Amino acid sequence: MSAPGAALLTRPPASGGGGRSLAMQLLLAVVSGGYAVGAALGWGSEELAEIMGDFGLSAAALLAAVSCYAYARTIDSRERPAWLLFAFSSLMGACGNGVWGWYEVVLGVAVPKPSLADFAFLCFAPPAIVGLLVLAKRPVTRAGWVCLGLDSWLIGGSLLTLSWSLALAHAARTAQSGAPGSVPRAALSLAYPLLDIALVSMVLVLHFRRSEANRSAVNTAIAALALTVLSDALFTSPLLSAEYQSGQLLDAGWFAGSLLLAYAPWGARRTHPGPGTAGPPRADRPVSRPITGSLPALTPYLAAAVCTLGILYNVVDGRKVDRVVVFTGCTVVLALVIRQGIMLIDNIALTQELAQKENHFRSLVQGSSDVIMIAAPTGTLRYVSPAAAGVYGREAEELVGSELATLIHPHDLGRVVHEVRRFLAAPPAEEPTTRIECRFKSGSGEWLNVESTVNRHQGGLILNSRDVTERVRLQAQLQHSAEHDPLTDLPNRALFTRRVRQALTGRRAGDHSTAVLFIDLDGFKAVNDTIGHQAGDELLIEAARRLQDSVRAGDTAARLGGDEFAALILGDGARERSAREHQVQEIADRLRTTLSQPYRIAGSEVRVAASIGVAFADPGITPSDLMRNADLAMYRAKAGGKDRVELYAPQMQAEVVRKAELAGRLRTALHDGEFALLHQPVVSLATGEVTAVAAQARWRSAQGILFTPAEFLRVAEYSEGAAAGSDGRSGLPAGTPTRAAELGHWLLEEAVAQAAERHRIGHDVPVAVRMSAQRLLDRAAPLGSVEALLTRHGLPSGALVIELTVSDPRVPFDELERRLAALRRLGVLISLDGFGSGYAAISALRRLPVDVLKVDRGLVEGVVESARLHKITAGLLRIANDLGMQSVADGVDLPEQVMALRAMGCTHGQGVAFSGPLDEYRLRRALVRGTFPVPGGAVQPALAGGSSGGSMAIRRGSHNETPVPPA
Repeated sequence: MSAPGAALLTRPPASGGGGRSLAMQLLLAVVSGGYAVGAALGWGSEELAEIMGDFGLSAAALLAAVSCYAYARTIDSRERPAWLLFAFSSLMGACGNGVWGWYEVVLGVAVPKPSLADFAFLCFAPPAIVGLLVLAKRPVTRAGWVCLGLDSWLIGGSLLTLSWSLALAHAARTAQSGAPGSVPRAALSLAYPLLDIALVSMVLVLHFRRSEANRSAVNTAIAALALTVLSDALFTSPLLSAEYQSGQLLDAGWFAGSLLLAYAPWGARRTHPGPGTAGPPRADRPVSRPITGSLPALTPYLAAAVCTLGILYNVVDGRKVDRVVVFTGCTVVLALVIRQGIMLIDNIALTQELAQKENHFRSLVQGSSDVIMIAAPTGTLRYVSPAAAGVYGREAEELVGSELATLIHPHDLGRVVHEVRRFLAAPPAEEPTTRIECRFKSGSGEWLNVESTVNRHQGGLILNSRDVTERVRLQAQLQHSAEHDPLTDLPNRALFTRRVRQALTGRRAGDHSTAVLFIDLDGFKAVNDTIGHQAGDELLIEAARRLQDSVRAGDTAARLGGDEFAALILGDGARERSAREHQVQEIADRLRTTLSQPYRIAGSEVRVAASIGVAFADPGITPSDLMRNADLAMYRAKAGGKDRVELYAPQMQAEVVRKAELAGRLRTALHDGEFALLHQPVVSLATGEVTAVAAQARWRSAQGILFTPAEFLRVAEYSEGAAAGSDGRSGLPAGTPTRAAELGHWLLEEAVAQAAERHRIGHDVPVAVRMSAQRLLDRAAPLGSVEALLTRHGLPSGALVIELTVSDPRVPFDELERRLAALRRLGVLISLDGFGSGYAAISALRRLPVDVLKVDRGLVEGVVESARLHKITAGLLRIANDLGMQSVADGVDLPEQVMALRAMGCTHGQGVAFSGPLDEYRLRRALVRGTFPVPGGAVQPALAGGSSGGSMAIRRGSHNETPVPPA
């Protein structure tokens, strides 16, 4: 194919009438033909001929009247009056034939002249003439109306001249003879042809001036009236009028005309233009012409020729020229001259208007920034606008005559040809234009991205083209930005997911050696916090470069977000699973080593590590499952100590499912009230007296399982994605995830409520509730929630102890100090939990207002067996005594631990050595008893920092404030 023009297809012909319309046409032809055959054969008898010639014609005319009336009731447009007039005209014809039959068939006498039948027949033409005028296209100017009248007179006058010369003059002379009854008969004989001439004139005028609406139905109605007029003309001619009898072959013309008029509205009803069919004119459809040029150019001259024939007939026959013929001929010639003058003026105006429009559109085309090209059906360019020089860098004259195929990029040519074929095969009303985008060769040899709007034009194409190269480049940039990370320019999560999906489908669907690596940089957050986010961005860029350089050309390295990266390692399908796993393990170790090398950022050396999770594409796995498996393996690597590679194992997912199920049960338990509050006594190591109680939560599930805090708090932290854990000694986690915060809020409220109830019955023992520093500073929690609880339940000053846990070194101590000071002013005691462990114990002790130090369980467990722990614990207790604080040892389970701690100066202990967690009933019994036996007997404390009995006393130091009762 040398050019896209060679692919232009011939437009398929429009489908013909439907099956229903074809059946109606066949039925019409059969009935009309049968009537004509019967009339030609004389119907077999004179009586049947009279019946068919009179009542048969009456029935056909009545059918036409009913059909036109019924159709007029179904439409609501300007055509409705015309069809009503056609119905009335047909009804008059039916009445005339009925009266004629009444005389001939019923009465058996000759029809008198004139009669009611003649009156009815005379009423046939006027309604039909008015109906045709309604259907005609109405002129919009005075000149148009004048031309309409002149056209009608040209046709009517010409026919009148010829008819007068042939027959009408004889009828007029008969009327002048003065014989009895001659005047009415002559007037009647003149009325028929004159009305027929008027009707024929309107039929011919309407043939050239018919409206575009419902053209097929109007054409059929015109044909029906023309057939009726022809039959009338034959009937009034001198040759047939004297010998006419009902049932002759002439009646077949009237019969067929009536049936054709009955068929007209229904047979073409499906062609009515609907509101949705309007559209631009087709290129192969003739454009409507002005009103004054609606008749063919030869019509005036044909009319003059008819007049000349009428006059010549009289001259050749040796007759004296009739004054009617002379007058009519002169008026026809005058009308012709006037009409030609109007046409001349109109043509001059049209020529000027056409020239003006041509100049206007030429200016638009030549001044347009778009290139307008006209291509022939062969694909040759016939016209190219001057804008081609600025757009394509080629002169328009150079492009004219060239083939489109030589200008379109070879890779785009097939697609362009296919689109052109499809467009030309589509119906123009449904798809008037199409848009094609391809690459076009410029004058410099470069390929420009060109967008063209294509229209049909005389079998060829009109192309309105513009250069969209910059837009295409911008779209490519936007597409790249949408699929790549803006910082590192690596593929982002969306593009990485698509490439994983592509790797698991197609020809690689059976390759199970494909692997996905999830990579997380350990310690990256510390880089952001210490040397700034700009340095962190530089580190990410360098890490992305190392990752990109470490994978193969066919593999994909991506940044998923933050400090998380991923790599897609495509399999070769030639290795066994174990060998492939070993190879991918080596790649992952190499990546880990590369990413863990020191980074030179802002003139200083920065170190981070990499935790990598690896998952292989098992048979039938989905992209989301494969990426999830790699993610789980990566988190297992981080949990296993970081800076390591972990391969995914199915039990990882099973553990996740188990934790998810337990988390779901935990959420239900929070709302169903399955948590119970227990209290463990805090006992004076000197006297055994209960000085406080520590609140703890237990979860008794619907299955009867009692979960300890170490179990359900880990689930709570998992369900919220928290990284921090709990040490299992109380009801609060170290972090502040939402589910754990909800548990902590429940615990605090229940502990305060029960402590207030115990105070009302005389048990004045403080309750200790563990809370994290993050939760105390949580901005999402209601402001003053602790203060509101104390006020609502009426808990007195000194009855609440907050056991503060500080597990995150990033806690803002200034804000935390202000918060604790506000609580201490309300009489709330502050205990520093987990002393001897954690990130910020010494800093917290130095900066925060603390009343009690709670020694960590890990130190207490080894205080007897380990000399090192013994010395550490003794040193911590000495610090507490020097600062004038109370001390509480957590996890005191053995008598030996009690004696060792008491010897070191510890004032209080909490553990199984005295009592486990108690429910409310057993707690109140223990409070009534008041003391627990102390191993080694009750003695005075070895250090002066403790209180011998009663509640925890506050040692006022430099940072202590006088407690104020709640308002």
